[in-house]
Amino acid sequence: MWNTLIRGYASSADPSQSLRVFLDMLYECSDAPNKFTYPFVIKAASELSRAVGLRERQEGVVFHGMVMKTSSLGSNVFILNSLIHFYASCGDLDEAYKVFLRIPKRDVISWNTIITAYAHGDCPGEALELFKGMQSENMRPNDVTMVSVVSACAKILNLDLGRWVHSYIEKNSIQESLILSNAMLDMYVKCGGLEEAKRIFGNMPEKDSFSWTTMLAGYAKSGDFDEAQRVFNAMPKQDVEAWNCLISAYEQNGRPNEALTLFNELQLNKNARPDQITLVSTLSACAQLGAMDLGGWIHVYIKKQGLKQNCHITTSLIDMYSKCGDLEKALEVFWSAEQKDVYVWSAMIAGLGMHGCGRDAINLFLRMQEFKVKPNAVTFTNLLTACSHSKLVYEGKYYFNRMVPVYGVSPQVKHYACMVDILGRAGLIDEAVTLIEKMPIVPGASVWGALLGSCRTHGNVDLAQHAFSSLIKLEPGNHGAYVILSNMHAKLGNWDEVSRLRKVMRDSRIKKEPGCSSIEINGLVHEFLVGDNSHPLNGRIYSKLEEIMLRLKSIGYMPNKSVLLQDVEEEDMKEHALYLHSEKLAIAYGLISTSPQAPLRIVKNLRVCGDCHLVAKLVSRVYDREIVLRDRYRFHNFKDGSCSCMDFW
Repeated sequence: MWNTLIRGYASSADPSQSLRVFLDMLYECSDAPNKFTYPFVIKAASELSRAVGLRERQEGVVFHGMVMKTSSLGSNVFILNSLIHFYASCGDLDEAYKVFLRIPKRDVISWNTIITAYAHGDCPGEALELFKGMQSENMRPNDVTMVSVVSACAKILNLDLGRWVHSYIEKNSIQESLILSNAMLDMYVKCGGLEEAKRIFGNMPEKDSFSWTTMLAGYAKSGDFDEAQRVFNAMPKQDVEAWNCLISAYEQNGRPNEALTLFNELQLNKNARPDQITLVSTLSACAQLGAMDLGGWIHVYIKKQGLKQNCHITTSLIDMYSKCGDLEKALEVFWSAEQKDVYVWSAMIAGLGMHGCGRDAINLFLRMQEFKVKPNAVTFTNLLTACSHSKLVYEGKYYFNRMVPVYGVSPQVKHYACMVDILGRAGLIDEAVTLIEKMPIVPGASVWGALLGSCRTHGNVDLAQHAFSSLIKLEPGNHGAYVILSNMHAKLGNWDEVSRLRKVMRDSRIKKEPGCSSIEINGLVHEFLVGDNSHPLNGRIYSKLEEIMLRLKSIGYMPNKSVLLQDVEEEDMKEHALYLHSEKLAIAYGLISTSPQAPLRIVKNLRVCGDCHLVAKLVSRVYDREIVLRDRYRFHNFKDGSCSCMDFW
């Protein structure tokens, strides 16, 4: 009777009751606990160790001691299997393995439990080694074994090994349960074996939500969004996990508009509601587009729905407000957050940095240490970037040199790239080159890209050619490198070299990324390409643009034609080409679509050119408008004819 109660409570929503009944049994029952008691009281301790932690772990260890003191139970395979599971639940794989070794005669459950422990404990290599050991002892695996083995293959992303395991399952006639089929499907998707995943999915006699969502993720990961949408539409039930999978896939593959469209559809769906994962992905899409109206609505939605604002949500909100140009709101979210992990602090440092507030970013880094939060590699990337945007050369060197001795963070390629950018932007080109030459790791594309950008800023064509050559060896299709070097030669009038580079691009089928600027008006994001004439208000936009140019010329504006890549002989054609830049179209549309006091928030996918930067400064003065423009690298806050970057970008 006591064992029945203990067993029932161990599987209930409140397994702590199982421990209470066990204690009552010790006091009230004349019989001692037996081999049917301990497996379930240990199971209850396992469940509680995951939910509560240390105290229940200690109680589980006590049960282990009680078992070992009873000679008849110390070698019982059922009890020892339960102990393996218990220690694995506590994250103590070493102790779990010690218990495994003590089992005098291991059964398939013993092997399954220890293999699963290592596979789920982020030790997939050890799990696969144990599987080999299981085979050497002639213990026949079952479908439960193979689920863990396949999962281990997925974690190490070893497609060939995964294929061998699949073949092993078929050759040994191991029953392919729904769980095992799902594990193989997941493995093939994660390892890039989409064709095998299709075959498994097509042959599955039974499919659940996990099956459909995994196949959906496979198509999305491969970039085949048409098939992903087809699978999504064919799903018997579109739960929130499926919605999250597709929204996240669009967001992570540079298609934020589709992500937001899907999120709006989810709002109308009666069978699924957005959860925290949905909101994190959607906020990231808002950040990409600069869609602060929708991002702000999501912030209000989180509060109204009473959703717990964990560190993931907080980080996403800070990132969204920062990238949408509202630094004050980002700071408000940051300081009001009850929990702040290293990523929350790092996101706020990044936000300050991209807005040119380098000193504030450093001060926040110092406050972070006062709160006993240890910085990581992401923190230092954001801190060094902030130093770069604010021309804080000494400070950048100082913190870079303290990374290892003070904070125990080894500089990675991205940190060296930040330092090259810091030095290069400040004109210390020779020092940047010396740093690259002395790097203990191989310079990556980001390092050479930073040097190339510095050469552009300071007009060093010879060194730019070297940086370009090194960069192209690593990234042959890097269109930005060709554009930078072409622009440098165009500025010097070396049109033969410009033509040669453009021919190489054509022959190699390398296309320049078109300039695109977006502006959010009343919750709707409007995008403009260079020379765009597709907008419904196209006539009014170009009429406004003509008015802007006339007013700016009346106060002395002269178009900066040196930023043009093309060899255009006629002066009026040069001016016309500059007028067509997407930033100017977005500014013109913003002026005709918003109230006279509203700031214009514009997002540009490329680095803003010198002429558009000048025009934005003058428009902010002539039209008395604040313009917040985010380009690929940083924010430019234009107000009263000046920019927050102080013309340093």
